[in-house]
Amino acid sequence: MQGTSVMPNLTSVLFDKTEWETPDTFNPEHFLDAEGKFVRRDAFLPFSAGKRACLGEGLARMELFLFFVSLLQTFCFSTLDGVQLSTEGIIGATRTPYPFKIYATAR
Repeated sequence: MQGTSVMPNLTSVLFDKTEWETPDTFNPEHFLDAEGKFVRRDAFLPFSAGKRACLGEGLARMELFLFFVSLLQTFCFSTLDGVQLSTEGIIGATRTPYPFKIYATAR
């Protein structure tokens, strides 16, 4: 219907147990093959898909890469002793992480 707003639910794909071995935990191995090389997964849609995909995806990927690499080269990140961070989040129009505290110390 013309004028209808469409909001895709990417959480259904990003946490699909048939696509990911461990969807509820942070697991970089989801993107590695048996030889440890990067593998692109079709189920990973951080910038949406189709006609409604983010037009700035290429720029965003480059900027995110540069930003996080500079942070990881400059700081060592940690939590309080015994504190376990959770990948659970608050689900609404977006998925927002619960508040947490981390420490960044210069390398």
